[in-house]
Amino acid sequence: MHNAAFAHLGIDATYEAWDVAPERLAEALERLRQDDMLGANVTVPHKTAVMDGLDRLTDRAQAVGAVNLIVRDGNELVGDNQDTEGFLQALEVEGVTPAGKRVALLGAGGAARAIGWALVHAGCRELRIWNRTAARAEELASSLRVDARDTIIVSASQLDDLRDSDLWIQTTTLGMRKGGQDPDTSPVPGDGWRSLLGDAIDPVAVDIVYRPLRTPFLRSATSAGMQTINGSGMLLYQGAAAFEAWTGKTAPVDVMRKALHDALEDES
Repeated sequence: MHNAAFAHLGIDATYEAWDVAPERLAEALERLRQDDMLGANVTVPHKTAVMDGLDRLTDRAQAVGAVNLIVRDGNELVGDNQDTEGFLQALEVEGVTPAGKRVALLGAGGAARAIGWALVHAGCRELRIWNRTAARAEELASSLRVDARDTIIVSASQLDDLRDSDLWIQTTTLGMRKGGQDPDTSPVPGDGWRSLLGDAIDPVAVDIVYRPLRTPFLRSATSAGMQTINGSGMLLYQGAAAFEAWTGKTAPVDVMRKALHDALEDES
């Protein structure tokens, strides 16, 4: 989608994917300091580890505790986090608002940090965080409570603690396509929704995974009668924000959406 946007606006730039092992992260950051670099996106597993190698962080990235966007500013690398806005915009276009909702957040990694921060600032009523490692869920809950405003934030030791949630957000890599195969894996068992939904109001399931577009988590939620949202919207809108940060130009969102849609449809 970025290359389509560059071509549409006549910008002489190329977006490339770098497969960076953790021990090569510092080396990759040094490459970004070259004069012909605009910046980079950051994905798992580097969203928190990358912070130590940057020169500056925006207030948002500092508050979230994770970076998904790097902008080269002269000789400095500046870290930001646009997962927050990308996530909220993806919900908005689907007619979903977190305000006043009971939210179940599955996962406690870098994306979960950004989404949790966005949910608190969007005014969700209660945020329940579950992770396979309970200590990580509590660590994230503790960090979000610092800026919790009126949101109740708890960590959940088991899925049953998430019962009656109105908005379910899957941020782990479970269900992500690997090696051309779609793992038949979901944090919520296929028959688990019946007992978990309880008195939830118009429950919605969101999966930030976008390969495949219909993950096991979303398929089972659809079968349970829930509205579902895949990860392509969040990917699009955080990408548009990144494009504008790198170029200073308004992102051609429709062009980016079509390129993204075509690419994901080709893989489905």
